[in-house]
Formats: sequence, C-alpha cells, structure tokens
Amino acid sequence: CHVRIYSEEGHGTTIKLYLPPARGPAPAAVAAATPLVGGAETILVVEDEMTIALLIEDMLMDLGHQVVDLAMRLPQALALAQNAEIDLAVLVVNLGGRLSFPVADPLAARGVPFIFPPGYGSAGIEPPYRHHTVIKKPFVMKDLEGAIAAAAS
Repeated sequence: CHVRIYSEEGHGTTIKLYLPPARGPAPAAVAAATPLVGGAETILVVEDEMTIALLIEDMLMDLGHQVVDLAMRLPQALALAQNAEIDLAVLVVNLGGRLSFPVADPLAARGVPFIFPPGYGSAGIEPPYRHHTVIKKPFVMKDLEGAIAAAAS
C-alpha cells in the first residue's frame, strides 16, 4: 500500500491511497480493463487541472499503464519531456495559460508519441502538430484506450 499526496497553494490538496489488490476472483460485475499496446507503457501526463490530471492517471492505471508523473506547469513538463523514460505522453494544449507545444518538441525529437486532449477538438492544434492523435474532452476510458493505440502505431 502507498499514499500519494499532491498539494498546490491556491488549488488544495489531493490524497490518493493505493491498496494491494484483493485476493481471490473479482466479482462477476467487475470487468477488467484490457491493457493496450503491450500493456505496460510508461506515460507522462501534462495537465494543469489537478482533478482532470488525476482522472487521466486513474484511467491509465486501470488500462495497465504506469504514469511516470503528472506535470502541471510548463517548466516541470519540459524537464520531464527532455529526460524522463517514457513511452507516450498526454499533453493538454493550454497549460496554465501557456501553450504546451514546446513540450511536444523534445518528445517528437526523442521519437516519443503523444496525444493532445483539448476541450475544443483539433481547432487549437498548431499546424506542425496536427498529425498527432487528438482526443476531445470529455472522454471516457475506451476513447483514451483508442487514442493510445493510434498514437503508438
């Protein structure tokens, strides 16, 4: 079991408690998610809204992926894009009032695929990035699963 605590001045604190898996078979009503593209991709989430970032993290973990980090500010996102061992990234376009395209550049240079999840579709994606996978918010886990498969192929 482990605890993850995230606190940001002016935004509040989120506490997540991860418990070990239950022993024995899962109840029939609970369907297990099928991991994608090999199933254990390490993914960077760049999202400035904590609630949405944590929701995306939960979806990715339910799909069998590992989230390397949640970057909520441009400097942190840039450092991770340049140095972190990742297989894929989810990049919000508007990151705290700044565009995240500078984060996309080192990812592209490293050959790391990425997904843009704007709330307004592909209209706000600058021309050099339009060929990358876009998933419009709000999305459900199946949409995210499909976007990961598309980006990784």
